[in-house]
Amino acid sequence: MVSNRCKMAVEAELNKIGLHHFVIELGKVEMQEEITPEQLVRLKAGLSLSGLELMSDQRAILVESIKNTIIQMIHYDSEQPKVKYSVFLSETLKHNYTYLSNLFSSETGNTIEHYIIIHKIERVKELLFYDELSLTQISYMLNYSSVAHLSNQFKKVTGLTPSSFKHLKTNNLNSLNDL
Repeated sequence: MVSNRCKMAVEAELNKIGLHHFVIELGKVEMQEEITPEQLVRLKAGLSLSGLELMSDQRAILVESIKNTIIQMIHYDSEQPKVKYSVFLSETLKHNYTYLSNLFSSETGNTIEHYIIIHKIERVKELLFYDELSLTQISYMLNYSSVAHLSNQFKKVTGLTPSSFKHLKTNNLNSLNDL
């Protein structure tokens, strides 16, 4: 699950089937009761209609947890972690970062670092589009070492400078599911 809308869709499907839950988080549901095989089939079918899938492979679940943690951290949390992303992911997901990194790369064909950069640039694009913060404020908010670092990374990913992007005044934002 990569958005609050996904969480709402999962909650609606659980309610339709009559299942009770303690917690619905991005990528995780804690149930109050055991789910029967019939309920599981109905849940999978209902989620499929919403474009979601139920995952049972532990490696795939961990990769989705990595993605969801990064998306939550960059797009939804009000503050970025004060530690390195590798430390944050390792502490949050309770796994050695080398293991997480190797797993992510083997399953997605991309590095965690690249995934973080893509999401940070998408967040910068969103903030530039809404024109509420200066580039300096955005740089600070997303833990860039400087505005120049943000600008260089932005140009490398998008082919445009932040200023050029801002002047386009078109919505070149990507869906989080497509990143």
